[in-house]
Amino acid sequence: MDNLIEKFLEYLKKERDYSEETVRAYKNDLLQFKEYLIDRENTNDLLKVNYQMVRNFVGYLIKYGYDKKSTARKLSAVKSFYKFLKSIKLIEKNPALGPKSPRLEKKLPTFLTEAQVKEVLDLQPPTEISYRDKAILELLYASGLRVSELVNLKISDVDFENRVLRVKGKGGKERVVPFGSYALKAIKNYLQERKDNSPYLFVSKFNKKLSNRQIQKIVKKYLSKIPNPPATNPHTFRHSFATHLLDRGADLRAVQELLGHSSLETTQIYTHLTIGKLKEIYKKTHPRAKLN
Repeated sequence: MDNLIEKFLEYLKKERDYSEETVRAYKNDLLQFKEYLIDRENTNDLLKVNYQMVRNFVGYLIKYGYDKKSTARKLSAVKSFYKFLKSIKLIEKNPALGPKSPRLEKKLPTFLTEAQVKEVLDLQPPTEISYRDKAILELLYASGLRVSELVNLKISDVDFENRVLRVKGKGGKERVVPFGSYALKAIKNYLQERKDNSPYLFVSKFNKKLSNRQIQKIVKKYLSKIPNPPATNPHTFRHSFATHLLDRGADLRAVQELLGHSSLETTQIYTHLTIGKLKEIYKKTHPRAKLN
């Protein structure tokens, strides 16, 4: 039974190029599903699971207090697992296709104002901020990268002359992302200070590639310095990147490409954040927006 799960996890790592963190999340969810089957369905045969068992699993999660997001993620892991088993001809039908995920409320992303971004990025090394941390913050805002993409960047992925990054995103999909002169300057200053020969762009004082958690701590440290930050996680810079581009008239599909979203629908959530800005522009510019 565990062999099938291990085979699937190996597929995610080698064929889909998923990060260790993502693979670990899949593993935990599938092991929980396996335990549920043994305890509640009296079976340890993953190949004999049916629609009703998967549906019961969803009900079990809801009953025992798992929120909608966690339940949906666990069901998604089970669906992907059985999709894999079907693809290698071990089952004929995917038993997880029937049960529906709980409907998730769309949560609007939190973002920094341009003034807040300026305040945190105006911190100057070596007194207020380290050269490395300055480069991390500048690049997060300049490129809108996910943390997992940032930590895996190698120096060879940076085209300094053309100011573009070669980024490997979700599912191993590659994209090219431009970045600005402020980020370029910060990266160059940081690399001049570095004394190691690690291929990775951002490393710890022990010359090891930074982890997602270390990036989160770094971002939290500096965002906590400004008054009333809406959030203190790295994704706040990604949300701010997308929102500010759209505020200034960027094309939605271009923003989709820059963020590495496979679906335009995922990017469209940012348009809700810019409605207020559009209304302001409309009121100021349309000749019949208001009565004299």
